[in-house]
Amino acid sequence: MTAYLVTIGLEIHAHIKTASKMFDGCPADYAGATPNSYVSAVSLGLPGTLPVLNQRAVELAACAGMALNCRVNHRSVFSRKLYPYPDLPKGFQITQYDEPICSDGWVEIRTAAGETRRIGIERLHIEEDTGRLLHADDDSSLIDYNRSGTPLMEIVSRPDVTTPEEARLVFEKIRQILVWIGASSGNLDEGAVRCDANVSVRPEGQVEYGAKVEIKNINSFRFVERALTYEIQRQIETLNAGGTVVQETRGWREDLGRTEGQRSKEYAHDYRYFPEPDIPPLELSDAWIAERRAELPELPDARRARFENDYGLSLQDADLLTLDRSVADYFEQAAAAAGGNAKEVANWVLNEGFRLLKERGEPATALATRMPVAHLSGLIALVLKGAITRGVAKQLFEECFDSGADPALLVTERGLTQISDSDALRVAVREALADPKAAKAIGEYRGGKTTAIQFLVGMVMRASKGQANAQVVRTLLEEELASQ
Repeated sequence: MTAYLVTIGLEIHAHIKTASKMFDGCPADYAGATPNSYVSAVSLGLPGTLPVLNQRAVELAACAGMALNCRVNHRSVFSRKLYPYPDLPKGFQITQYDEPICSDGWVEIRTAAGETRRIGIERLHIEEDTGRLLHADDDSSLIDYNRSGTPLMEIVSRPDVTTPEEARLVFEKIRQILVWIGASSGNLDEGAVRCDANVSVRPEGQVEYGAKVEIKNINSFRFVERALTYEIQRQIETLNAGGTVVQETRGWREDLGRTEGQRSKEYAHDYRYFPEPDIPPLELSDAWIAERRAELPELPDARRARFENDYGLSLQDADLLTLDRSVADYFEQAAAAAGGNAKEVANWVLNEGFRLLKERGEPATALATRMPVAHLSGLIALVLKGAITRGVAKQLFEECFDSGADPALLVTERGLTQISDSDALRVAVREALADPKAAKAIGEYRGGKTTAIQFLVGMVMRASKGQANAQVVRTLLEEELASQ
């Protein structure tokens, strides 16, 4: 059976997080707006209008390039990319072609197998977004131009990706970085970040790449992986059957689990690029580039490594805590407030905090509001000094997460302090042992199954509503059982 090599390259489009559009002062935040209400003479491409470059969009694009280890070029040029399409009001898109603002970068990913791979980034360029076509069931289409003119950066990887998993990881990593530095909202549902995946297969040993198929406008990490898995298999089956893979653009149908042909794939010369006459070349000085570099925060990979080294966290925990910058900030603030008990903080954030955010359907940014740093550090202090049990603490965490109450005040008001008094607990232990429900566990314990004592500990803990000191309870149970 013929073995095949897979080659994948990604083109990731991300809205740049600015107040106004790319070439005029029209507001860029159109989410939820009535169709065609966030438009202007410039974004509609009306005759006689002239583009004015958005300075902040340029700054954020340069920052993004640096965060992706790219070179920020001192000179870049805008071009007109001509193609007729209903959602393109001018009949061309203002973009960058052979002289982009950033080039020659890379990102690192880590696969499920633990392998670290560096994926090259060929370029990052800035452009304007198009409008949106809304297709109806009766085969008619409507156009919403609210998105037209929105600042956009396109990040083009080198053909270094070899599996659908790697493609998903690259997409995830680039989005994480863009959101982390504040260059994009990263909202996948609204199309603020989306991905085109180019894939080809060729027999092992063949030097020339196979025909390239582009899967357009994927706005889900999972869909990228699923679409590529399907498309690779489709191309292999076509070649094994003696057919020819056609260079084309396809779309992913998640409902059907397959890609479908949309149109023949254009080549660069089909677009007829030429320099944009209304925007002069962009000249960036060393001083300007240095200012942008100074804007960058500590990036996710560096922060993850520091969490491992400085706080002694596992790779997995450090990874989870740095998926979102707001969570990483919250963790560090809480670790400092908790007297350096970083592992305790990490456990509470990753187990209880993440669980409740998921159950409540809230973003990671809500954690600091739901469970203020002072409340979490106070709760941890109560546990570590033995004032309350971990069981009580878990109950308090959830209640305080939902109500905003201070856990220390609730402990005082409700008398939830841990019971460690041996005389008081011995009464509860003897009552538990006298309960008929305990007979089986007692028999198993005396028969040599020492773990059976946990059932008895649980009985006492439930009777004390979680306030009993579990270690004291266990010791008392062992004493009582030995004396009987």
